Amino acid sequence: MYIITRRIIYPEGDSQEINNELRINQLVDLNGNPLKLPLRTSRMIVYRVQKIKKDYSKGEELVNYFLELVRRDELEYLVE
Repeated sequence: MYIITRRIIYPEGDSQEINNELRINQLVDLNGNPLKLPLRTSRMIVYRVQKIKKDYSKGEELVNYFLELVRRDELEYLVE
């Protein structure tokens, strides 16, 4: 049996386990769910996947997605 564990790592160092796979530069919400563009509003907390690190051990893969906070002025360009 092979187990894959995926976690998002917030800029402050906290982490949360997620179910979905992410990509570099993908925008996600507070819970690590991918966002669809264009955004409805810029008044939300949005993170960008900055780095992906994979660790392997026997029967297990740990995938860490490191996030960075997207500033509100950057979000203004992504609103419809």
